[in-house]
Amino acid sequence: MPIASRDSSIPRLLDATDIHRPRYHFLPAANWMNDPNGVIFWQGQYHLFFQYNPDGAWHANMHWGHAISADLVRWQELPIAIAPTPNSPDQGGIFSGCMVDDAGTPTAFYTGVNDDYTVQAQCLARGSDDLREWQKHPGNPVIGEVPPALGQRRDFRDPFVWRGESCWYMALASHIVGVGGAVLLYRSQNLTDWQYAHPLYVGEKARNGRNYECPNFFPLGDMWVLIVSAQLDHAPAQTLYWVGRFENERFYPEHEAVYDAGCSYASLCGNAADGGMLIYSWLREERSRAAQRESGWTGVQAVPRTLSLDAQNRLVSQPVAALQTLRSAHFHYSAGEVAAGCLVARGLSLDIEANFDTAVAPRCGLEVALSADGCEKAAILYDSETQTLQVKRQYRNPPPDYADETQGIPHRLDAGETLQLRVLLDGSVIEVIANGRARITSRFYVSDAANDGLRVLATEALRGLDIWEMSSIWQPPSVPPTSQGEENP
Repeated sequence: MPIASRDSSIPRLLDATDIHRPRYHFLPAANWMNDPNGVIFWQGQYHLFFQYNPDGAWHANMHWGHAISADLVRWQELPIAIAPTPNSPDQGGIFSGCMVDDAGTPTAFYTGVNDDYTVQAQCLARGSDDLREWQKHPGNPVIGEVPPALGQRRDFRDPFVWRGESCWYMALASHIVGVGGAVLLYRSQNLTDWQYAHPLYVGEKARNGRNYECPNFFPLGDMWVLIVSAQLDHAPAQTLYWVGRFENERFYPEHEAVYDAGCSYASLCGNAADGGMLIYSWLREERSRAAQRESGWTGVQAVPRTLSLDAQNRLVSQPVAALQTLRSAHFHYSAGEVAAGCLVARGLSLDIEANFDTAVAPRCGLEVALSADGCEKAAILYDSETQTLQVKRQYRNPPPDYADETQGIPHRLDAGETLQLRVLLDGSVIEVIANGRARITSRFYVSDAANDGLRVLATEALRGLDIWEMSSIWQPPSVPPTSQGEENP
């Protein structure tokens, strides 16, 4: 039975007094959102589906929400796309999945669950031309049997499907009891009848996680990339990646690293209009559940990024170029123009590019969301001695159940390379990318809108700094863009 949809789009709610709510990152009008799902470029528009609870700002009753964009930056929220069906394999929720083009028919794969999530099975639905109406496959689930070798049945989800030379393939996330996270490989000729092949990759529990979620597997250049979200026993969950060869249905990894060491999770990759690869990610909240319910919203989508590999097969990502169309007032500083301890800008909705010579100062970086007394701030630091990128959050009075631990990721600069930081600050969101290949995404919830200062650390190492105020994607810009010659504040 098709899932009914309303004709009109959902009106966007924007609470101007909510200083934690992002202005240029996508999130629905209200309620809970988590994983990106079913991302696809279709008939001239990008479609983003996502895990959504229409009942409130907590995880339950998962549906696929839906939003569209022409440029990956300005999004329009649409009515719910796929909802649970009573007395069916997805009666407990429509969990994460992907979408493919099956000879002109948009085809979604997702994990259907029972009421307590203990039974997880893979389901299929086919969409209308505008992707607003969905017909569930009458034979769902298309994969319901869990391979006995896993030793468990509860973690078996998040299908990622792609077309191979002679058949369709599916990667499924799971784990093998006592061993670690696993990505399983399936094959099919028609998308409805699937055969289990073997594990595509099995990790080491102690080193890279007890369970995997949201696998992505795709070619990039001459190599193949595997991205998973890993649940760890003694650390926050992280997104990991491997780069290697895919031969005879076997994956041979040659390089591995952490994709993001912060709150970014459940990434999903899909093709751009030009055929390049994009990555979308859910940014988890790092505040109390009570604060999330009180605000009426939870979960944010990262700005989509383009993906590529460098000469050392390291995964390089950059925010999509269209983000620059939101830039308005611009402030530029060259080497020697910033005095130690001085504010260089103010704001909680900024796009920042900074360049540091780490040979001049072993520790350098930026402080954002800075209070007048310096007691509240988020510091983005690079330590050349330990070769680590860090985000350190400091609250004047840390609220209960708010995360404030230091987040860090290894980042070795190549010989002669300067530190190039790209920072997207947006309400409570802080996306940090160093040299395109080291990433930390963090959340920081200022206690006052006036805590919006931006300061440079180790000004003697600064080689260049550009700061742009960012327009909201939900309302017209309040000021026209200015030239790059605007005076410093």
